[in-house]
Amino acid sequence: MILVDMNQVTISNLMMQVVNQKDNEVNEDMVRHMVLNALRSYRSKFYEEYGELVICYDGRNYWRREIFPFYKQNRKKTRESSNLDWDEIFKTLNKIRDEIKEIFPYKVLEVDNAEADDIIASIVFHTAKNPLPENVLIISSDKDFFQLQTHSFVKQYSPTLKKFVSGADPAEYIKVHILKGDRGDGIPNFLSSDNTFVDNLRQKPLGANKIDKLIHENPKDFCNEEMLRNYQRNQRLIDLSFVPSELQDRIIQQFKEVKCGNRSRLLNYFIKNRLKNLTESLSDF
Repeated sequence: MILVDMNQVTISNLMMQVVNQKDNEVNEDMVRHMVLNALRSYRSKFYEEYGELVICYDGRNYWRREIFPFYKQNRKKTRESSNLDWDEIFKTLNKIRDEIKEIFPYKVLEVDNAEADDIIASIVFHTAKNPLPENVLIISSDKDFFQLQTHSFVKQYSPTLKKFVSGADPAEYIKVHILKGDRGDGIPNFLSSDNTFVDNLRQKPLGANKIDKLIHENPKDFCNEEMLRNYQRNQRLIDLSFVPSELQDRIIQQFKEVKCGNRSRLLNYFIKNRLKNLTESLSDF
């Protein structure tokens, strides 16, 4: 199956489109064409080897915010200070999401408390339980998915780089990631306090040489009480094997039960939305 990290893919594509425009207004028709053409491209390239698309969206009320209130808080600040109308952007993307759910012949997953990362990881873990797991392709430029490549049946394609990507050693990658934290998600390194990024504090230094020494050691051997607490904070937030089991169960239940749209409705949908170029590629969907 082809697991599409839909929020990451659409936002990154949208940003590239907006940068190339003279104004920053959101054109619904342009965004719709961009989203659907991306899906067409992925399916056309990879369907024969990996099977059908499974489209994964971020849900509401991320569980990580319940244990770490500063999770992704700076993204909200960045959007509030930008000159883009993010309310209109998300309204448009949500409308297109609902159209895909209703019309297109793909599973579309969106689970409360879960991000697309959680959905993709849960499906990978579920697939790994099969004696002969099917091949899984993750469509995302997010390096967090490198850790899932400990499973030999998992590959990742980056739409940004337009190539397959992998970490040299998935197990080592996740250890380094936990030590360093993730600035983009508001997670400081394991030496620094929870509020580091929100309050614009300087992280405590953690150089490459120090990381190289620590990646093969047990954190209990090099951490004091506060450092161990921060290490475990990062581990819960970053390591996808820490997705709560109850949430994983709900994700897999939806994965098994969700219904796809009816392919026979695609032509009328494309005509109604003036998607002439995509109408000519109808068989790619």
